[in-house]
Amino acid sequence: MYLMALATDYDGTLAEDGVVRQETLEALKRLKETGRRLLLVTGRELPDLKRVFPHTDLFDKIVVENGALLYSPDSEEEKPVAPAPPPEFVERLRQKGVDDISVGRSVVATWEPHQAAALEAINELGLELEIIFNKGAVMVLPTGVNKATGLKSALEEMQLSFLNVVAVGDAENDHALLRTAGCGAAVANALPALKDTADLVLVGARGEGVEELIAAIIERDHALCINERHRVPIGEDGDGAVEIGPRDVLLIAGSSGSGKSRLVTALSERLQERRSQFCVFDAEGDYEGLEGTVTAGSNLVPPTDGEVVELLANPDNNVVINALGLEVEERPAFFAELMPALSAFRAKTGRPHWLVIDEAHLALPASRDSASLALADDRSGMIMITVHPESVSPDVLAAVTAVAALGPKAREAIQAVCAVQEEAPPDCLDEAPAHDEVLFWPRSSAAPVRHIRIEKPRQVRKRHTLKYAEGHLDEEASFYFRGPDEEMNLRAHNLMIFLQIAEGINDETWEHHLRGGDYSKWFGESIGDAELAEDAAGIEEDRSLSPAESRDRIAEAVRRRYIAPASG
Repeated sequence: MYLMALATDYDGTLAEDGVVRQETLEALKRLKETGRRLLLVTGRELPDLKRVFPHTDLFDKIVVENGALLYSPDSEEEKPVAPAPPPEFVERLRQKGVDDISVGRSVVATWEPHQAAALEAINELGLELEIIFNKGAVMVLPTGVNKATGLKSALEEMQLSFLNVVAVGDAENDHALLRTAGCGAAVANALPALKDTADLVLVGARGEGVEELIAAIIERDHALCINERHRVPIGEDGDGAVEIGPRDVLLIAGSSGSGKSRLVTALSERLQERRSQFCVFDAEGDYEGLEGTVTAGSNLVPPTDGEVVELLANPDNNVVINALGLEVEERPAFFAELMPALSAFRAKTGRPHWLVIDEAHLALPASRDSASLALADDRSGMIMITVHPESVSPDVLAAVTAVAALGPKAREAIQAVCAVQEEAPPDCLDEAPAHDEVLFWPRSSAAPVRHIRIEKPRQVRKRHTLKYAEGHLDEEASFYFRGPDEEMNLRAHNLMIFLQIAEGINDETWEHHLRGGDYSKWFGESIGDAELAEDAAGIEEDRSLSPAESRDRIAEAVRRRYIAPASG
């Protein structure tokens, strides 16, 4: 379940002439029975709402006074989220002949055409107030207070994300509400301008429209989320943008150093722009220091499922689960223990919107079936990263809806997925991707493989003690000092070993690889660090440097990016 709550306006949406029909009340009850939550967001003042609507207890939270006051029906707690109206403003309105005034906890309400007098009073007194219209009603509130800000306050208390909320309204004061929610709907009797704002325009008017919307939420859930707030761009080609949505399961595959981590980092930035919560299972420390995240676990202390869920409880937290404190053979078991907790949390909140699993062949190995991995039936909103797609659980691969393959063996990665699933490879797989391209295969459709270019991440990730610095790259990704006659076979499986070997080899071997551009090539292709590769290429091309000088400069470039100076 992805859509977790419905936020509805009252007058003209839920109610007609202040009254909610019985069929609409029954529909609200059906929605609650699915485990979803109900919020009422109205411009009315609370005493007035209670007078006309005796069923406030149906709702989990009620936002009144157009966003200025939050009411909890279960506890009857009233929580102002905006200051009280200035008494001098109310007095000035009366001096101007405005007698039809209602003063709430924060709102001052009247009717057209008194908006002119209200504006004059605001300007004369120099107050930070603004006027909001609602089909003839004139509401004056502190600047920046509206239904959207009220909804945000309610969702914070409920630990829900606005992306998991459907909002419905009919009038001018519902624009911000519909734009903020994950899906905005307008009833048939809504103003034309609001219909333009809405993602979904209902056939039914007022309560009938709300009933129609509730039926769609229960039946379609994810499918209602068609707007860009839920679409995550991966890259583009000549035919336009390539995106994934909340129902997708994306497999990112490619050899070491092919750019998988860069792609995931770029995706994390796009997710944060949309305020989509994500949780990264970081098997080898690739995402230490990822901007906009908090971390559970460390290199020395294993994470716990309780710690992860506690961090995810705040919708603004994106969580990186550092698994380096676990032995490699312990990680599948930990992940299997973590998944039920994450699945239960997702069932309750719809979050995290995306679960990112690094080194998926270790966390979700082919040697274990989906039952032993404790995977939920709903695996949507998942991104898996692997060097070895053939080693990922077949049950997991069966759920994949799209593959993004990188590097010189991108085609082989897609073929491996097809081989495991015993299906024919897609069309248009003959041409290898260029060095800056990704093969994108929308597996759930008949569309061909697309050659796309991805946007580079804006952040420069600090890689101090990550796997490239101190970890263990596989044989294919390691650097080999062989010398001009290939008399050597010295393997560097990380950057620190590379520097140690570089210090001890003879000048002839060092310069053989230097002049061949081997160092910059390795940094770019296997380490996946374009900036380090560029620095190294400049050193390789500088013929004025002695072997000792070029060694020192290469070492300095590596240490500058991967080994931070000790902080005092």
